[in-house]
Amino acid sequence: MQTHTAKRVEIVIEAPLENRLTKALTDAGVTGFTILPVLGGSGRSGVWTREGQVGRAGMVSVVCLIKPERLDGLLDAAFSVVEKHIGVVSITDAQVLRAERF
Repeated sequence: MQTHTAKRVEIVIEAPLENRLTKALTDAGVTGFTILPVLGGSGRSGVWTREGQVGRAGMVSVVCLIKPERLDGLLDAAFSVVEKHIGVVSITDAQVLRAERF
């Protein structure tokens, strides 16, 4: 089966910023993403859980698969939201089937 090169971008951000982030991505031409709840983790400030956060809004993970040539636009849009807030952006190489969907 033939595979096609793509980029997988995962953005972990505070849940109250989800709508702002997805609007920025959509405005930048990103046509698809998946949003997952983040239950907890560990970072610079130590271990955390959703229950331990003020307001318990927690974090979400927004995952996008895109063509490599569209990566810069997505990153510019994501960074416009993430730069002043808690958040992590990671990029990995991926192989996808049905490249016409991305």
